[in-house]
Amino acid sequence: MSTLHLKISHLKKLARTPADKYVVWGVWTLAAVGVVAVYSAVSFLAATKSGGDTERFLLKHVARLSLALVMVGVFSVIDYRWLARKSRGILIVAMLFLAAALLLGETLGGAKRWFLGFQPSDVARVALVLHVAFLLSRKQTYIRDFKRAFVPVALWIGAVVLLIGTADLSTAAVVLTVMLLMCFIGRMRVLHLGIAPVLGLLGVYVMLLASPQRAARVEAYLGMKLFPNTRAEQVFSSRDEGYQAEQARIAFAMGGLTGLGPGKSVQRDFLPAPYNDFIFAIIAEEYGIAGALALLAVFIMILYRGFLRIARDAPDPLGLLLSVGLATMLALYGFIHAGVASGLLPVTGLPMPFVSYGGTSMLANGVMAGILLNVSRQAR
Repeated sequence: MSTLHLKISHLKKLARTPADKYVVWGVWTLAAVGVVAVYSAVSFLAATKSGGDTERFLLKHVARLSLALVMVGVFSVIDYRWLARKSRGILIVAMLFLAAALLLGETLGGAKRWFLGFQPSDVARVALVLHVAFLLSRKQTYIRDFKRAFVPVALWIGAVVLLIGTADLSTAAVVLTVMLLMCFIGRMRVLHLGIAPVLGLLGVYVMLLASPQRAARVEAYLGMKLFPNTRAEQVFSSRDEGYQAEQARIAFAMGGLTGLGPGKSVQRDFLPAPYNDFIFAIIAEEYGIAGALALLAVFIMILYRGFLRIARDAPDPLGLLLSVGLATMLALYGFIHAGVASGLLPVTGLPMPFVSYGGTSMLANGVMAGILLNVSRQAR
């Protein structure tokens, strides 16, 4: 009973301790912008799928967003150390679901990413950040040892990235980037870490050879034929792989500096999944470059607070590593989504955290933001 009493007292103390207000306001700002943008972008989908009932999709988005915000609050008072200790079991379960999705999952967009109504990759990326941070913090006394430190951590990262990348190459690339940064901050030897990008590029090449659709997207972005498994008409046609990027650029051009105004988007009727994969293009069209840059500034603020405030003041190495990993994951998703929507990056399909219409990814973002706030509650 005494142990239980201490845990309850600790939770009450955490709940009374203020979290980082800038991250809190950043999440709320993204959520508010997302509700307005999704309401505008979803009108074409509503007209074709539910007889023009836009409110149905809006309420569905608000319900998921509300649950994600609840996750933010709940995980902001759950001790991140306890979560890290449970991370291995969570990660193993997530990997089993990833394998099940590859074998038995639902195929959408040419890839098997869904299983039992959710995307296991969203659970796996959160669990991997937790577990890698836990391992790195535990191995600090011999962190530069190849066999005792690098190999065990690399095996977990490699297994998860491979399982995710088989169906979702863009998510795997983001996860690998975040893991490399965490390992670098965790003081692993750069010589050891240099192995990962080489193996990663080799894996990307093999996966592109195995998937003509992925290869065609890369070729359409580069404007040249590289892979033997694609067709030239598929790559260079404005009605095939280049269509989405072209329509997104039109949205940016129409928005100009100040935008057309809320709810006045034209490209939402032409862009595939404007409420999800290209929500940033709709925001740029309706609110202009100024509004789009203001939204990116919110992600920059979350990244800044995660690195230079929360991580710096974290009470232990575990908190520092979690802050770096979680803040980078959230911000990188936002930056890559914006890069795709503006034509700077090839089409990936990554949602913008708290802004895009989504389900599992929205909840995963809520959990990550909540853990980041929990570290901030325990800052020195």
